[in-house]
Amino acid sequence: MNVIRRACRNGKIAVVRGSRVRSQVWSRIAAGWVAVAACWLVSATPARAVVEVHWWHAMAGELGRVLERLAAEFNGQQREYKIVPVYKGAYTETMTAALFALRTGQQPAIVQVNEVATATMMASKGAIYPVYELMREAKEGFDPAAYLPAIAGYYADVDGNMLSFPFNASTPILYYNKDQFRLAGLDPEAPPKTWPEVEVVTRKLRAAGVPCGFTTHWPSWIHIENLSAFHNVPIATKANGFGGLDTELLIDNPLIVRHLGALVEWQKSRSFDYGGRAAAAEPKFYGSQCGIFIGSSATRADILANAKFEVGFGMLPYWPDVAGAPQNSIIGGATLWVLRGRTAEEYKGAARFFAYLSRPGVQAWWHQETGYLPITRASYELTRAHGFYDRNPGADIPIKQLTLKAPTENSKGLRLGSFVLVRSVLEEELELALGGKKTARAAVESAVKRGNDLLRRFEQANR
Repeated sequence: MNVIRRACRNGKIAVVRGSRVRSQVWSRIAAGWVAVAACWLVSATPARAVVEVHWWHAMAGELGRVLERLAAEFNGQQREYKIVPVYKGAYTETMTAALFALRTGQQPAIVQVNEVATATMMASKGAIYPVYELMREAKEGFDPAAYLPAIAGYYADVDGNMLSFPFNASTPILYYNKDQFRLAGLDPEAPPKTWPEVEVVTRKLRAAGVPCGFTTHWPSWIHIENLSAFHNVPIATKANGFGGLDTELLIDNPLIVRHLGALVEWQKSRSFDYGGRAAAAEPKFYGSQCGIFIGSSATRADILANAKFEVGFGMLPYWPDVAGAPQNSIIGGATLWVLRGRTAEEYKGAARFFAYLSRPGVQAWWHQETGYLPITRASYELTRAHGFYDRNPGADIPIKQLTLKAPTENSKGLRLGSFVLVRSVLEEELELALGGKKTARAAVESAVKRGNDLLRRFEQANR
């Protein structure tokens, strides 16, 4: 049939009009009419339609354009499936839209959800198609051991089965202004490694006339969640929530109280300058107001594009008197969930797409284009072998920091219900302490009480 289809398409079949030998004439005429009839049947039979796999995502601007290029590359390499990216707004808006669409049967096959909503997605019983099951049933190559444990572990169950597919992962690192370090008489190649060193360095920066020593964005993610993981200290019971919904916060511990107390003191002299929630603090750094910025590794491209000075990079600081520190940092970003209720063909397309995303070359490209972390060790090694880290000093710090030590129960991430709301509570209390309205201990104790109330409501709603 394919041969006939090609012949018809190329116009190679024609009816013979005459011949010197009558028998040959009629034989060829008959053959010609058979071929014409075959062509008609082929043209009347529709070709197999491309299966569309809709992917709702939360990436706007340049990241959205890179994402669309990623989908277009996959679509161009095969003709069975077409990934259709659809921007649905910020993370919360995208997840809410997908969960609402489930009620009407209009949900996409794939939805991008931020990491702190993992427990919420897991609690949507019957709505999710676990990735490890998808890949097994689609018979696509899928080796969980190929993924970086600090990334894959965040989205796995207690048995290590990956529930969703890691997509855009980042972790906080330290950025610093080398020009201002020189101005303050500091070694521009020596970023501070510990919090006591941060205090010394920021005092010198201030004495040299720098308006602010250091600032950070995403305050809970950096100063509670990652601080705890980097010191191998639990943020909650039940292995940070991985062990069940009946978990409780443990942040009223000496590490957090001491650290928040230090931030309060440093704020008074502007060695530290609070810049607000989410990404509000970033302009303070690339606008040369603060000499040091602790923020997401995924902001690297934005910082380099906006900074008018030489940028340096370092790992997260740690308190050297805490046993076992530094441990490893944890990730932020988002993951791809597969939703139930779509066709078997769509799921085959989703599995094929995830296998494509796992290729070392694809992951290396995504990592280098966006600043997000590669999810597999092979893609990291490929990037290094091609000299990317030599040409871009500091770009490998996030991977080294994530893989500094094997993740423990305290440092593989967290899985707390309604954590978007819990995080908001933590940041409200942190702001009260920084504003002088509460002591560090009082703020932390209040955060635990309010946060636990939210966890209990989530537990009751999802029993």
